[in-house]
Amino acid sequence: MLHPALRAPLAALALTLTAVAAHAADWPAKPIKFVVPFGPGGANDLVARAVAEAAAKQLGQPIIIDNKPGAGSVLGSDIVAKSAPDGYTFLAPAGGIITNPLIKAKMPYAPDALVPVALMAVSPSLIVVPADSPYKDLKSLVAGSKQGQGLNFSTAGTGSTPHFVAEMLKVGAGAKLQIVPYKSGSEGVVAVIGKQVDATSEASVVTLPQIKGGKLRAVASTWNRRIAALPDVPTAQEQGFGNVFIGHWSGVFAPKGTPEDILNKMNAAINTALKSPELRARLIPQGIDPLGGSRADFVKFLDDEKKRLTPIVKAAQMKED
Repeated sequence: MLHPALRAPLAALALTLTAVAAHAADWPAKPIKFVVPFGPGGANDLVARAVAEAAAKQLGQPIIIDNKPGAGSVLGSDIVAKSAPDGYTFLAPAGGIITNPLIKAKMPYAPDALVPVALMAVSPSLIVVPADSPYKDLKSLVAGSKQGQGLNFSTAGTGSTPHFVAEMLKVGAGAKLQIVPYKSGSEGVVAVIGKQVDATSEASVVTLPQIKGGKLRAVASTWNRRIAALPDVPTAQEQGFGNVFIGHWSGVFAPKGTPEDILNKMNAAINTALKSPELRARLIPQGIDPLGGSRADFVKFLDDEKKRLTPIVKAAQMKED
């Protein structure tokens, strides 16, 4: 027979579990929030908005985008990590969720405070130079960097995707690049157009309009396949730079403790959204590759990214500014 002192706590636990199960069954009963840890207008924000709109149709509730930029995406991530795990607040970050803990001396939330839900899309980086640059491909750019003082390469700050591309070229190919950090990838691209620097790497959604407008030339893409919008631009790997592989990916995370049923429902809604012809027609022409997959697929993707990028951080001695 159960001791009387144990009956109340166990009864309370049973009631809590029943309430959580009922909550998950009724979810979503009100609007959902996607916190984007960047300002509006960038690749991550664009993907989050497009997917949120399409997934909302599957869930029957609106998904509101809440931009919370700051501290290299740590500010927004911290807000979600400390939010109630009730299925109404999610994070839509990029690669910084992996690289920030590698680079920063201290993080404001625990490593397991955010749970992977779904991989949404990737916007490959394009390594670009001014339209009239003498460099026509990645090999000539790297070779040119080894002459004299080297070349200037703009980035969006320490740990940004363009910073990783520059370090991959330095570590793997011996490129002589002086890294020039800007506040954003867009500013780094403007610096290339204005010839304040010789090259950069930035998401295709940012660089494509400038390439098509005749202001930039793409010398390589940095994903594992050519992008549909620029089929004539070979990947870095195709040009012999096997270690240059990175993209501006976007995913969805939830606070730890969010019920499994809710995580699975959100994953299913995002996957259905990513397969819709309307969403694909919206993303693919901008160089954004809709991905999706199971929650386990996303966990493997994150593990692979961490294994691949950690040696670059160490070799380049990347530390927060």
